[in-house]
Amino acid sequence: MGLFGDPRTAGEIITEARGRAARGDHKKAASLYAAALKKDPGNRTALLGRGVALNGAKKYADAVTCLDELLRSRPGDAAALNNKGIALAELGNLQDADGCYAEAIRSDPSYAASYFNRGVLLDRLGDGEGALAMLEKAQAADPRRPNVRFYRGIVLGKMKRHREAMACFERVLKSDPGHADAAFQRGIQLAELGRHEEALAAFGRLGAEHRGSAGLLYAEARSCAALGRHGEALSLLRKAFGRDPKTVRRWAREEKAFTVLHNDPGFRAIART
Repeated sequence: MGLFGDPRTAGEIITEARGRAARGDHKKAASLYAAALKKDPGNRTALLGRGVALNGAKKYADAVTCLDELLRSRPGDAAALNNKGIALAELGNLQDADGCYAEAIRSDPSYAASYFNRGVLLDRLGDGEGALAMLEKAQAADPRRPNVRFYRGIVLGKMKRHREAMACFERVLKSDPGHADAAFQRGIQLAELGRHEEALAAFGRLGAEHRGSAGLLYAEARSCAALGRHGEALSLLRKAFGRDPKTVRRWAREEKAFTVLHNDPGFRAIART
């Protein structure tokens, strides 16, 4: 840069910042947006981009400060409100986060991201029906958003509406056969419906992004236990426990499929029953 700072225009710096953000380098992107703001204070694109990048870097309090600066000059900016809501939710301020999403929706009823994020928040608060209503509005506002259908399946699964959940994941897979998370969740719903052989087959087709994960190993152990393959179930459960002891212990204690293993010393060592 030399003695006189970055010679580029704010627009040129913003272009690089966008590229950095697209590659997942949120910290550098936030720094570049800050440099652009020194050239052009109040630049809406730079302020919003910096807020989004700070969220990506998990600097949520800084993101709120940045987005508030934008909202002082543009009070109804739906994107700024939406991203402020994301930051507040991550900080645990769920009531104010919900208020941000609601205000963003009032400001721009066509902004799908606010419906989606409000749906995620309502699910987090245990309001499944409210979450589904928001996700349906997100889908109507932007039918091409694949994450809406996927998350709708997650909510339906939590509500024990497993056939509907599986249908959601199957629709995701129809449009994107390589969607590994949808394939995994489809297997989970098969297991919840008691179709454990099919669930194990679905799990077996998953790629490297899931192989060896605690979640997959646990799911396979559960289905093996339900099928009476107790030795295999315990072996898989041990492997899952090795990946994430705290979570797997909690799951194992609560899982009915493992009731037959409760007197097994190996299971008792995992569950501490």
